[in-house]
Amino acid sequence: MVRHGTTEWSAAGRHTSTTDLPLLPEGEEVARALRPRLAEGEFVRVLTSPRLRARRTAELAGFPDAEVDDDLVEWAYGDYEGTTTEEIREHDPGWTIWTHPTPGGEAPGQVEERLDRVVARARDAEGRTLVFGHGHALRALAARWLGQPVGNGRFFRLDTATLSVLGHEREHPVLRTWNAP
Repeated sequence: MVRHGTTEWSAAGRHTSTTDLPLLPEGEEVARALRPRLAEGEFVRVLTSPRLRARRTAELAGFPDAEVDDDLVEWAYGDYEGTTTEEIREHDPGWTIWTHPTPGGEAPGQVEERLDRVVARARDAEGRTLVFGHGHALRALAARWLGQPVGNGRFFRLDTATLSVLGHEREHPVLRTWNAP
């Protein structure tokens, strides 16, 4: 899994789901730096969120033909789109995407349903799958890979333009690598 490179809003801590922002120059640079590491792997399936920031990261990392998968979009923030956690907490103390409702956005069950389809596609592949996506959705995807509720994604910090590897130890799903720069 690869989280997209830095955008203006990710750098500012603004929740970005449906707003389609480009990568900042430093986001593009870090995405290009992923290319040699990813070139070492053989992938039978490469998927990307339809958002520009994820597609551009995939392209710069060496996967311009990544298959767009709508199930990889970011958790929809609804009315909180473009705001920071601090701004939200001014009227909803203690709010997090993991523990509180998001007016006009997705409920955890909706996120779980679509990410379970991504997990199923990866498990059905005859080899390794590479996905390009977004912070909260990829954290939730890792939780679902491990058979945990999406809310357990709160335990997995994920920085921009990082690489994480989900796999197995024997028959058990595991995190092999997490948040590697």
